[in-house]
Amino acid sequence: MQRERLGSRLGFILLSAGCAIGIGNVWKFPYMVGQNGGGIFVLIYLFFLLIMGIPVMTIEFSLGRASQKSPVRLYQQLEPKGSKWHLHGYLAMAGNYLLMMFYTTVAGWMIQYFLAIASGRFDGMDTKQVGDAFNSICADPLTMVLFSCLVVVLGFFICSFSLQKGLEKVSKFLMLALLAIMVILAINSFTMDGAKEGLSFYLKPDLSRAMEVGIGNVIVGAMTQAFFTLSLGIGAMAIFGSYIGKERSLMGESINVAILDTFVAVVSGLIIFPACFTYGVEADSGPNLIFVTLPNVFNHMPMGNLWGALFFVFMTFAALTTVLAVFENILACCMDLFGWSRKKACLVNCILMLVLALPCALGFNLLSGIHPLGGTTNFMDLEDFLVSNILLPLGSLIFVLFAVSKKGWGWKNFLKEANEGKGLKVKPWMRGYMTYVLPLIILALFLIGIVTYFLPK
Repeated sequence: MQRERLGSRLGFILLSAGCAIGIGNVWKFPYMVGQNGGGIFVLIYLFFLLIMGIPVMTIEFSLGRASQKSPVRLYQQLEPKGSKWHLHGYLAMAGNYLLMMFYTTVAGWMIQYFLAIASGRFDGMDTKQVGDAFNSICADPLTMVLFSCLVVVLGFFICSFSLQKGLEKVSKFLMLALLAIMVILAINSFTMDGAKEGLSFYLKPDLSRAMEVGIGNVIVGAMTQAFFTLSLGIGAMAIFGSYIGKERSLMGESINVAILDTFVAVVSGLIIFPACFTYGVEADSGPNLIFVTLPNVFNHMPMGNLWGALFFVFMTFAALTTVLAVFENILACCMDLFGWSRKKACLVNCILMLVLALPCALGFNLLSGIHPLGGTTNFMDLEDFLVSNILLPLGSLIFVLFAVSKKGWGWKNFLKEANEGKGLKVKPWMRGYMTYVLPLIILALFLIGIVTYFLPK
């Protein structure tokens, strides 16, 4: 069966960026910046994006394009006979399922918030009442399951059409609409009274704030954010590499995707911080920023329901682009593994995902008495921990070692594939860095992530 192809280079870049761009860019990046010294954090983040994120993404794209297979089958195509690298393919496939088991719930929240703000549900509420409204959404099992199911069904319905007519067409629209909405929201924020103070807080390096948190913590925070923002390690980028031709070299394409991803993260802060300073809201309010802080901001704004609805449309689009991209990865794995048609893979996985998403959706209500990692943790915490702290860093480490090692695919094969076509090339002098230094950075990140997760908070 002939492999499907993306229709354009723009489609490839927007799809890959759509996979990378998610809730983390809009929700986590701004509050991480707020808590870690503003511009200092941004600069360190960009440094690690350059030295760590882009090389790993280039490797994933290369493995996909060289093998013309999904993550579950790419190793069989490229590994030396008798080796066991392909076992990681099954782990990568499992990682995509695990990610969607909780991400579909988060995407469901975004749709609920869009409907709530557009209908004026938060009008006249104070901070405590908005917080209580979020808790009431989580406490309702029927609503939580319903919106998770809506995301799953919608995602697989779109993916059930051909690659170009379904995923590529819809993702192009979502991404271009997302970027347009962001620019409109940012321009609106620049006109606010607190714009100057907000932008200063966000972009001006503040050493004293960084020293309060600890320079080491700021560096680790920037390193983890730079790494996880690109969704590397579970083959999500490898699959799009397998859908493109050899006209462009892959390091240049990785940089394009990273630029788009970073643009969304940075502009999110340009939207949020002027609003926080205009309406006297804590700019470093942490994870509550999206679901409690911002609805309060929109409550005080002229035409707040319009701006709030626009913001959560943008958040919904950011979530859906990731859902569609990861669903495509799951489908490609199943089609490669079992020889299924696209329609059959969609139907089976839609039913399977409806069941797999239940523990997370019900973990805030009917199953709230279960604490998988102790304390007050729920199923979302467990699934997020397994993906973010284990499968992404370890998967990236295996991809890198496989690409550069003589016992894997090998540096020469990687260099040839990555550099085929026009554009920026991987340089031969990068071999030492990518063979020895990069794996050590990723390993350190993995160990730090495990240790800090279980340290007393």
